[in-house]
Amino acid sequence: MSYLTRASPLHAARAAPASAYCAALVTAILLTHNPLVLGALAVAIATAAAGARAPGRVARSLYLSLPMALVVALINPLVSRNGLTVLARFGDWGPFGQVDPTLEALAYGAMFGLQLALTVAVCALWSAAIDPDALLRSLRRVSFRSALTATLATRMVPLLAFDAQRIAEAQRTRRRPAPRTLIARAITTNALDRALDIAATLEVRGYASASAPRAARAPRSRHDLAFAGAAAAIAALALITVLLGLAPFDFYPTFHGSLASARTEAVSLAFVVLAAAPFGQRRGIER
Repeated sequence: MSYLTRASPLHAARAAPASAYCAALVTAILLTHNPLVLGALAVAIATAAAGARAPGRVARSLYLSLPMALVVALINPLVSRNGLTVLARFGDWGPFGQVDPTLEALAYGAMFGLQLALTVAVCALWSAAIDPDALLRSLRRVSFRSALTATLATRMVPLLAFDAQRIAEAQRTRRRPAPRTLIARAITTNALDRALDIAATLEVRGYASASAPRAARAPRSRHDLAFAGAAAAIAALALITVLLGLAPFDFYPTFHGSLASARTEAVSLAFVVLAAAPFGQRRGIER
């Protein structure tokens, strides 16, 4: 997962409103239990990925999330005691108690797995479309040292991965592999040495007495306003839907709720329109 340089409205927006847009999508996913609305949110995420010109990155995230979603969907009916439609009776499993999976528990697990897959997809969109350096720069005014620490940590991860790769290559040249404790000690020692070198360098350059910089008063672009507005609208719609029960759906003890009512369809369509609306403004973006 790394930032992709693309000419898209989401890339053109600042890190803060773009992050708020992704956070609003995650909020809507976590607050929604209606399968139709979750399906609409999946369409909204796919539309956003296409608008950000990163559909491949979001699609590849499914290789990680779908197996986890499948595991969640299969485990939930084995551990849940809710639901009235019993699919099978497996008897007493000792410490797990009586295992009688129900259709409602299986459907609830599938819904929870879908929420997990959609959340991972939004995170993949966030990593592909939002510059981490720009996001850390926006946090400098809040906490200068925390932003600096996060910046150094993100820069150290590739170096540590490269060190681990070099150690693994050296291991393959040995007739007898070294014990894991020695390998762990070598990696830890190398990481501590790097940390000391970086700390000394920062102290010499005066970062110990540095303070947060003054806020830059740069005008907001049309893309900043579009994604900030979309984020507020998506989050507000998700909260209103839950508080007013516009798309109710419950799994226990039996399925009940408006799966395909007019209000549910309207809410689903609204999520798709709000998520796609900021991508219609392409002025000022290089093709």
